[in-house]
Parts: sequence; structure tokens; C-alpha cells
Amino acid sequence: MYFKQFLHDSTGCASYFIASRRSREAVVVDPQHDVQPYVELAADRDYSIRHVIDTHIHADHVSGNRRLAQLAGAELWLPAKADVAFAYQALNEDDQLQVGQIRLRVLQTPGHRPEAICLLVTNLERSSEPALVLSGDTLFVGDVGRPDFGGPHGAADQYRSTRRLLALPDWVEVFPAHFEGACGRSMCGRPSSTIGFERRFNPMLQHEESEFVQLVTEPTPRPLNMIAVVATNRGVADYGSLRPNGTSRVDSVAADWAPKWIAERQACVLDVREPWEFGAGHIQHAVCMPQADLAIELQCFDRERSLLVVCESGFRSARAAAFLKSRGFNRIANLSGGMLAWRRAGNRVLT
Repeated sequence: MYFKQFLHDSTGCASYFIASRRSREAVVVDPQHDVQPYVELAADRDYSIRHVIDTHIHADHVSGNRRLAQLAGAELWLPAKADVAFAYQALNEDDQLQVGQIRLRVLQTPGHRPEAICLLVTNLERSSEPALVLSGDTLFVGDVGRPDFGGPHGAADQYRSTRRLLALPDWVEVFPAHFEGACGRSMCGRPSSTIGFERRFNPMLQHEESEFVQLVTEPTPRPLNMIAVVATNRGVADYGSLRPNGTSRVDSVAADWAPKWIAERQACVLDVREPWEFGAGHIQHAVCMPQADLAIELQCFDRERSLLVVCESGFRSARAAAFLKSRGFNRIANLSGGMLAWRRAGNRVLT
């Protein structure tokens, strides 16, 4: 078996290339928008990509599933419950895909999203027992995926799905679709783990169901451009890659200088936090536009006006500002340190 994990630092995501050295067949799981690395790897190692799979409809990056399937002449597979506007092969509970001597078996694991699945991978040349699980956004290293939909009901589904994975043998390796990012609260940053280690040391897996549901349903910020990303991945719109390009460098403005910077330029303050964060304290005259909505609301803003982008710590706003600059907003800056620094500087805060 050939196994390669791709780590994508710009999104905090992981994708996977699994191939049979014997049959030269390969499968790609959770491909990113840029599919060239998978195509090049297949060519370099003389593999034929036969299957392309997404474990769920992604909300934080545009999938390359359709582009890769078309380029490679491969079959496109999605969970049977995926609500999309294009043709695909459906994956149901216990369905199996054979890639040479490698077997991928489907486990339905709703919670993060209703259609979510995980994939048990068995190398029959070595054992009839599974060697690893591609856990999607169900189980992370040190965390679990937040429920995108369904509130407490989705959280209860997530609890049952994670417990289902914990029934696997200790030796099974866990390879999630994220190693960092907005889909969890406290991923440890490692790209893989084992079922045994997560059973013992994953903090979220130590809770009873009621505590688990309460914790995972606490509000969290949605990913950058989430609304447009989901629409694109469902095939009901096409917003492109929705990532800032490498030249989108954004200036920073220190909190103690920011009030003067705003006044001198008559700048618009764009707060990309969620409404519940904005309501707890914001800059006077700031516009609340959560980062999840940015791509679908670009027409609301004047590209010729100065923009100061704000969030709680400065991290989300830096990425949002880079995206806006890549879309032609050149008079743009990021509030260094976010509202935390703004408050420390003694600047006025409205609630």
C-alpha cells in the first residue's frame, strides 16, 4: 500500500492519496481545490486515480472533487445523503471500495454534518483487520468536529458517531480531515493519532452525553466565506477558490494609533466577528459583517474607501483582509491584536 497525507497549511486541512502498489490504482480523499499535486503524484509514481471521495460537504474550503474526477477520468463518490446539484456515486453504510488489495469501508457518522462519513482502510495483504480510519471532521486529534447544523440534535449525533469510532481497536490509526482551523476548538496540531490514544487523552471524549452536547453546541465563529464555500461545493454556485492569493499582504494598524488612522481616512471599520461577539463590544460606527458572509456581500463595500478590518484577536481579520485585498480592496488594513488590543489601549467600546 502507498499512503500519503497532504497537509494544507492555508486551510488547516488534510487530504489523502491511497494506492495499491500491485494494481497501480489509487483513491484521493477530501481533495483541495488545487488538484495538481494529486495529478503530479499519480504521474510520478505511475498510479491511476480511479476514485475521488469527499467525506462530507466542506464548509471551510472549496473541494477539488469534480475537477480531479474529470481530469483523472475517475468516479466521484459522496455520502448518499449529500445535498448537491451534480451527479455522483452514493456511499452508504458498509459500502466497500476495492483499490487493488486495499479495502475502504464506509461508516456513516452524522454530526458535524448530516451526511458525514468515515472510511475504514484495510490492507488485505497484511491483515483482515483495519489499519486506519480516515475520520473526516468527526474525530480530530484532541478534539471533535463541531456540528454545522442541527444544534443539540446534531451534537447528539456527533456524540454517537465518535463513540462508534471508539469501538474500533486501539491500534487503528486516526487520520482526520483537519489538524487545525475553525472546525474544532482545541485540535492539538498533530496530523494523526490512534483510537487508543484518543480514547484515553482526547478531552472531548471524556464527557458524558449531556456535557458533550452542551460543549459542542456553544457558539463558535464560522469559517471564512463559509456561505459561498458551501454553495460552491453543493454545485448551486461557483465562487472560485475563495482563497487569498500569495501576494495579498495587508498592512497592520496598532490599537493606540487606530482611532487617528480611522479619523484621518474617514475609514469604514469592518468587524468580521459573529453578531453575538459584536454585540458584546465593538468600535463606534463599525459594520458587523461575519467572515462567513464576506464573499457573498462584496458588493456592499466601496473599493475606493479605506477599510480597517477587525476581529477579537486579529487573526480572523488578517485572513479576511487578505481575501478582500485579493478581490481588489487595496485601501485596507488589519487592526493588530483586534478588540483585545483596542480595549487594552483604552479606546472607546460600545455594546
